[in-house]
Amino acid sequence: MRLAIIFLISLSVFADKYFPDGEWETANADQVGLDQEKIDKLFTMTFDDDATMSAVLIKDGYIIQEQYAKGFNENSFGTSWSTAKSFYAALVGISLDRGEIKSLDEPVANYVDSYKTPEKQKITIRQILNMTSGLEFPDHEHEMMFLEADHLKYAEKVGVENPPGEVFQYNNVNSMMIGEILKGATGKTAKVLLEERIFSQIGLKDYTAWEDSAGNTMTYCCLDMSARDFSKFGLLFNRDGNWNGKQIISKNYVDESLQLYWGKTPSMGWSHSDTRGYSLQWWISKYDDDAKIYNTSGKFGQFVFIDKERDVVFARITKYYPSEGDVQDWGALSSLRFLGSINRALIVSRFLMSIGLIKLDDGSVKTPYTNADGESKEFYQNYVDIVNSIADLEKDV
Repeated sequence: MRLAIIFLISLSVFADKYFPDGEWETANADQVGLDQEKIDKLFTMTFDDDATMSAVLIKDGYIIQEQYAKGFNENSFGTSWSTAKSFYAALVGISLDRGEIKSLDEPVANYVDSYKTPEKQKITIRQILNMTSGLEFPDHEHEMMFLEADHLKYAEKVGVENPPGEVFQYNNVNSMMIGEILKGATGKTAKVLLEERIFSQIGLKDYTAWEDSAGNTMTYCCLDMSARDFSKFGLLFNRDGNWNGKQIISKNYVDESLQLYWGKTPSMGWSHSDTRGYSLQWWISKYDDDAKIYNTSGKFGQFVFIDKERDVVFARITKYYPSEGDVQDWGALSSLRFLGSINRALIVSRFLMSIGLIKLDDGSVKTPYTNADGESKEFYQNYVDIVNSIADLEKDV
């Protein structure tokens, strides 16, 4: 009886909230209590960086403002890079809700055979999600995995260098293991689960979820979709995992994701506040009396910021030119992995593309790829100001 009452209360709460379906409705700043001058300042700072392709501001579920660089529009795909980590981690929460995973504090070895070794058998799912597994962490942060044919094979060979739970290290291998944990728990790939359990539930239909050449879902990166659709995922978390009356992800898991678990993280190459934290594949960019701002984050400047208290979502994606397909195939660029550096691989590949020897639009190479014009600089430099601006969009009283 008590559960039924709670469910009915949940339905009544969300019945009054607007959820986009089909055509996304818009509203102006005055209608939702925001200050247009403050919004304009946020978009000016965002587009001061020429790498910005698209930006969308959502308040109370409505599009308040959106802007696109020349040659792009609301249907243009951006690629997520590490923003995808937050998407795939949500599937772990759903498996937890369904009893397929018993606890975040279970050993990964309960679901992944390669972790049934003396050095890995005590690593928990929570430690994988919180980037505290203790797995080996080279200078390239395992970004070199991206150039491999079999990303899972690469990930499973990585050893342990620190006791689990003691050190935060932003390690891509942790996120790549999410797919194997999910497969062990459900028997399905992360790509299939993402469609069945999240995207089909929130009306997200037009996207690309990338797999490597061996058929493994690239759960540490690589979802292509529009800025509007990236925003939908942010709105789902803003609404406590509920979408128009249906609980997609439990509120408990959303709450656990959006907390200041790891209170201060090492610098990622740009300025940020001292309270910038991390929890279950989400970043916490601001956590003070003024506001609590959480975000996904992807290489070169892909962000979905959410302010749950004010029901605000701000998505910003950089310029991107999708290649065909959804299975990575390096083709003539497969030798890049032998360069030993992701930066050298970028320099060489961009040079080959600039002189026309390699093209992404002819099908010979299939992969997410960011050109130099999609690599952020000013957005990172203005990161703290941008986060503070998101927290201060309301009209002054």
